[in-house]
Amino acid sequence: MKLIDTRSAVGHVLCHDMTQIIPGVYKGARFRKGHIVTEEDIPVLLSMGKEHLYVWEKAPGMLHEDEAAERLRALCQNEHMRATEVKEGKIELLAGCDGLFQVDVDRLNALNGVDELMIATRHTNTAVQKGDKLAGMRVIPLVIQEERLREAESLAGEGPILSLTPWKLRTCGLITTGGEVAQGLVQDAFTPVIEEKLSAYGITVTERCLPGDDRGAITAAALDYHARGVDLVLCTGGMSVDPDDRTPGAIRDTGAEIVSYGAPVLPGAMLLLGYFADGVPILGLPGCVMYSRATVFDLLLPRIAAGVRITRPELKALGHGGLCLGCPECHYPICPFGKGD
Repeated sequence: MKLIDTRSAVGHVLCHDMTQIIPGVYKGARFRKGHIVTEEDIPVLLSMGKEHLYVWEKAPGMLHEDEAAERLRALCQNEHMRATEVKEGKIELLAGCDGLFQVDVDRLNALNGVDELMIATRHTNTAVQKGDKLAGMRVIPLVIQEERLREAESLAGEGPILSLTPWKLRTCGLITTGGEVAQGLVQDAFTPVIEEKLSAYGITVTERCLPGDDRGAITAAALDYHARGVDLVLCTGGMSVDPDDRTPGAIRDTGAEIVSYGAPVLPGAMLLLGYFADGVPILGLPGCVMYSRATVFDLLLPRIAAGVRITRPELKALGHGGLCLGCPECHYPICPFGKGD
């Protein structure tokens, strides 16, 4: 680039977009990168407060902001995302489908540690819909040394640092425990809540039963549903330490691998998460899922629906940010609940 007086800019090529702001009326690029300045442009540029202009002079080892933004985009985008056109040196990534958005936070932090560039994203493990904004990236100066981008590319390593995984699970077997429910003494309030939560991810309850508090019957139902090929098995209720609560033992009796009985989240501490040998998840859901707007189940469901296996360390890391504040008017997921580092 070189800096010249606007009045002497006729015939020169602009090296970046020029934004015009008319308060309450318009904000946008009045002149685009690559525009050749004409005599008629001079008064417009001056009215925009542009007494001087940067015009493009290509130099070895230097990248224009648009080229650099494209290099950053390539480090981030996966096949289920689409990119906007570069505008004023910035590119945004949008969701190409409904699904689970995830960020490799360590690699993101490493990239943002490189001077003169930036990438901003949504929180990782977020449920998104087609068209949602996922991330934005740009470099800070108008031109940047190409070596900065090479450093970023080296730090990024193989594969995109962002991912969007479409929802994969479609069917659920629901086991509602509790003798009082099985005997009709108490109305089953759990099933409608679960069906509503699952439907947001395209999952339908195709099998259901009320086995009461019979440990063997709960186990048999879970094994039966798994044998029928459901994508997910949920057991609701009976998760406390009360001697009549048999669900944790019944899930263990299925032979599923137990990731954890207990989660550092309130509400939802008594959650049980396990997986059958073929990867089908089985969960024991505490009673809070029935009456609390947001619980540990809501934090895990996006990953479960996308078929992403949750590890014990990932579950235990939910403690940071895992305290619901019980706001009088709940705005979840637009709130701090479940959002750690």
